Amino acid sequence: MIDGLRTNVARLWWVLLVRGLASIFFGIAALAWPGITLASLVLVYGAYCFADGLTALFGGYNMRFWQSLIVGLISIGAGLATFFYPGVTALALLYLIATWAVVRGVFEIMAAIQFRKFLEREWMLFLAGLASIAFGVLVVLNPGAGALSVLWIMGSYALVFGILLVVASLKVKRLVQA
Repeated sequence: MIDGLRTNVARLWWVLLVRGLASIFFGIAALAWPGITLASLVLVYGAYCFADGLTALFGGYNMRFWQSLIVGLISIGAGLATFFYPGVTALALLYLIATWAVVRGVFEIMAAIQFRKFLEREWMLFLAGLASIAFGVLVVLNPGAGALSVLWIMGSYALVFGILLVVASLKVKRLVQA
């Protein structure tokens, strides 16, 4: 059973890679254009969440990991909320982002624990989950920091998170070769 699951996960290593690259792209965009308006931030954030959610949903369905399915649904929901309610206030957006990051981080850690059943020393996904939780807590503790500060924090978080997922995807890809 575990060997079949291991093979299935290894075959879909690219799902982690796509999620990581999307996160890196969002992080670079957020850091490269810090003067972005809040409306643009909402749309970019919504597109990122939607793309991330679709790939997590696809990967979770194909690998039969309910944690990834929930991460995907949460991300898609956050993305859709930003598209349908673009006039949301900055503070409400900050709390939406913080809640999304914390909940997502918890489920990323749960998925990492599942991966440990067939991957040795698989801690990149665990660190990615911790990074999500830390980011969410930081946003909640400093809501008045302003959109520009949050944009820098979001960009930095997305970059680190994306790098961790890319590294994890390459490690999972090695399972195919093993």
